[in-house]
Amino acid sequence: MTSGNGTPIPYRDEFRRKLVHLSSLWMPAAMCFLPRLPLCLAFGILCLLNLLVEHAYAAGTPWLVRLYDRFFGGMLRNAPGKGQWIISGGPYVFASACLTLALFPREIAACGMAVMLLGDTAAALIGRRFGRTRIINGKSLEGVIAFLIAGYAGCALFLLISGMPPVFYLAGAIGVFPAAAAELFEKQLRLDDNFTIPVLAGAVLACARMFL
Repeated sequence: MTSGNGTPIPYRDEFRRKLVHLSSLWMPAAMCFLPRLPLCLAFGILCLLNLLVEHAYAAGTPWLVRLYDRFFGGMLRNAPGKGQWIISGGPYVFASACLTLALFPREIAACGMAVMLLGDTAAALIGRRFGRTRIINGKSLEGVIAFLIAGYAGCALFLLISGMPPVFYLAGAIGVFPAAAAELFEKQLRLDDNFTIPVLAGAVLACARMFL
């Protein structure tokens, strides 16, 4: 939740950042209704394009710098210095969508993405505004609880949309715990939580499916 100089970004910018995050809910929705292989390829292409755009921004392409700063100025937790390429959370979102869709049935991939998009958003906004009980890595117990509730709500919503059997709702309730741990211990894992959360949540649901 910090800017490039190590200070937290303003809450208003954090809120704007999470609105962008929530706008990605089109991805799990698409997973429920569109063909799996073409969508998986599309996510992979979008990931590469996102990386290219961010590299061009770091290289100082004038028109892109102006455009990027206009829409995302102030929202970057780690704002790159001149010539410095710092990968944002965007490519990791596309990468996790591509990987989960390749590994799991599309209904499960959609649930994993929903856990990440809604859980991470709730953890950041609730944790910053109401967090009082600090536990690890500067994160709060209140934020973790918000992640568990919102993450499970997102999972349950897409289980409902997909018409999955009731046992998956129990598996989803279990799956949000390793997903929350991935968000909590992101620094120790050295992996972006936008990538790890959908994979872990999806893996629990996939295990449940194996035993049905």
